[in-house]
Amino acid sequence: MLISIHSKIKFLPFAFFACVLAFVQIENLSAIDDLSFEVTLSKTLGDKPISGRLYVFASKQGEPRMGPNWFRPEPFFGLDVVEMKPEETKSLDDNADCFPVPISKLPNGTYRLQALLDQDFYSPSPGTGVGNIYSEVVEIEITETTKSVPFMLTEVVKARPFVETEFVKLVTLESKLLGKFHQRQVLEKAAVILPASYLAEPERRYPVFYEITGFGGTVYNSTNRYRRRKDTGPSKDFEYIHVILTGECKWGHHVYANSATNGPRGDAFVKEMIPLIDSQFRTVSDASARYVGGHSSGGWSSIWLQVNYPDDFGGLWSTAPDPVDFRDYQQTNLYSEEPESIYFFADKSKKPLARNGTQVMIWYPDFAKMDDTLGRGGQLRSFEAVFSPLDDKGLPARMWNRQTGKVDPKVVDAWKKYDIQLILRSKWTALAPKLSGKMHVLMGTEDTFYLDGATKLLGEALKELGSDADVTLVPGSHGSILTSEYMARRKKQMEEMFLKHFNLDGTAKK
Repeated sequence: MLISIHSKIKFLPFAFFACVLAFVQIENLSAIDDLSFEVTLSKTLGDKPISGRLYVFASKQGEPRMGPNWFRPEPFFGLDVVEMKPEETKSLDDNADCFPVPISKLPNGTYRLQALLDQDFYSPSPGTGVGNIYSEVVEIEITETTKSVPFMLTEVVKARPFVETEFVKLVTLESKLLGKFHQRQVLEKAAVILPASYLAEPERRYPVFYEITGFGGTVYNSTNRYRRRKDTGPSKDFEYIHVILTGECKWGHHVYANSATNGPRGDAFVKEMIPLIDSQFRTVSDASARYVGGHSSGGWSSIWLQVNYPDDFGGLWSTAPDPVDFRDYQQTNLYSEEPESIYFFADKSKKPLARNGTQVMIWYPDFAKMDDTLGRGGQLRSFEAVFSPLDDKGLPARMWNRQTGKVDPKVVDAWKKYDIQLILRSKWTALAPKLSGKMHVLMGTEDTFYLDGATKLLGEALKELGSDADVTLVPGSHGSILTSEYMARRKKQMEEMFLKHFNLDGTAKK
């Protein structure tokens, strides 16, 4: 047995949208009996016991702890631990959650492995959660005679510094609403991008565009493009304060919806974050000058906020939103009289979850297994963390059977209050005047994650209701619809809406 420790592995960022490879299929390869991973918590990290989720990740490159990668998944294993003490060793064997197969089913070969103990409250990605503890990378040749692989948890994930400039600022909110719900301090962060004329025109006030990133987005990677912004002096052009939000939480993306698991996220944003932004920057603090938008999970979030807080936002621009109509939940009708399977079609063939044109990239049953092995923080589990009530263990109720994929009608019934199409239909008389002229939704006809079906149904529902909402499907995939032409059109539409009520300098029109 050969073990070599790599102490200076170059960091490679986790990429959700990497090049496409098929899931590793190793079920039929020779088993390694009694193989286990033995993970010890170093006493150098303190004397307090730690509870969390213990992982061992495998990867052929970079640091394994930065996985799993959606499109290039590699084996990993997870086990919840309670009060793991310094110098204590925990074993991961076939009792651990696994992807794609149990530890004993790993084929012979050379592996690069890394252990991690996840105790962080904020990050859906174990590898980046501040305070999480991890081992050095272990490179090992596993054979039939290998019985155990040792790991020592010695390193701590450090916080990334946020680099502020004259035009890029970090705002941190200590939320009383979320603190009360979670019974702990809860900090929410937002990045504020100031317009180029902000410093040169100290009397000018600006509208605000709140943009919510998709799953996996952070305030760090979403602000890099703005760090070289310079003062252009006084401007006669339409400009706005751009606030970038992420929706990051331990369960994945909380989509700014109040939920039994994530707490009052929508209320915290509207009642706490927006007033904080208004108090620190020269905003036009009026709903008609406050806009919201986003992509993917951020796209769903923006529609949710506009529909549920219609008096607080003057317009929304949503692109490629997550399922907005549960009659097409990524090709599954959750309301079918005979409960459907989200894993399989009626003919028993597997349902795809992601595609590149006509090529299937991810199958639903495979991705769900990976998602459940990750535990909290997975994309599918994040939907349950928002839409589901709590089960008898205090966890988000599972919407589907993990073996068959068949949906649970009782849980689906609880999900109805998050079905945007149903909300619009049931409250349309009150919502119609408040949403007039405000709704802009864009979707690709070949969305990578099969989200186009739900958006099409939403557009049809809004048309039936007599809404003037602009719900448009155009040729393209999940990301290709975000063109420079779309960005320019969005800004022009904001300008037209703003100038109905205000002058360019932010003063109200008489």
